[in-house]
Amino acid sequence: MKADISTLWHNYKEHAQLEARDDLIIHYAPMVKYVANRLAIHLSSTVEVEELISYGIEGLIDAMEKYDPGRNIKFETYAISRIRGAMIDGLRSMDWVPVSVRQKSKELEKAYLTVEARLGRAATDQEIAQELGISEQELAVLLKDVAATTIISLDDYLPGDEGEDKKRRIVEMLEDKNAVNALEMVEIQEVKDLLAKSIARLPEKEKTVVYLYYFEGLTLKEIGLTLGLSESRISQLHTKAVLRLRGSLSKKKHLVV
Repeated sequence: MKADISTLWHNYKEHAQLEARDDLIIHYAPMVKYVANRLAIHLSSTVEVEELISYGIEGLIDAMEKYDPGRNIKFETYAISRIRGAMIDGLRSMDWVPVSVRQKSKELEKAYLTVEARLGRAATDQEIAQELGISEQELAVLLKDVAATTIISLDDYLPGDEGEDKKRRIVEMLEDKNAVNALEMVEIQEVKDLLAKSIARLPEKEKTVVYLYYFEGLTLKEIGLTLGLSESRISQLHTKAVLRLRGSLSKKKHLVV
């Protein structure tokens, strides 16, 4: 099968055979469905998995067009963030998150950034609740409300002011691209270092959730089974982790191009 796929890539890239392209799309379609199902877990019932798959196929085709088989990178590794990114762009165009929820998410992100900058460590729920002037129970409800806004997290664009043009994705900045100038290389390394340090400062459970979700590819339900926690608790830990990371990365928004 591996040889067959190599032949399909050769025929598609070297001879522009549409039949080979279609066969590649069919071969990699299960990857699109996998990403869609993972993403759909966090979305409201108003978003259909079929819609995500449709956006994902567009991302798959785009990745196929830009992929260079001659480079020592597996296509699956190259494509999966673009498939997910296409789904996220589709969600953005649908404007499926209410303005009020986005505003709550920004307020929470600001609270985490402010408190943790002041304390020099990860803030507790009690400290964040005090900053917002609400109870810890109200904070838990707030985290549940904004959970859907954190699905884009590490695949999202670098933070910037509202109304800006489309920004460069973090994952795109971390790629080993050809012909990158020295300044861009420094900026990329700064983002990588900041992200690594920000993850390292997360509370242990949040750090584990981030690792299992983004690096091991587990769903929140699977992480819950692994850690012996409910899926809702894992969702809350994920939401808090992403809010903290966004706050840290917002310090680098001048890198957006």
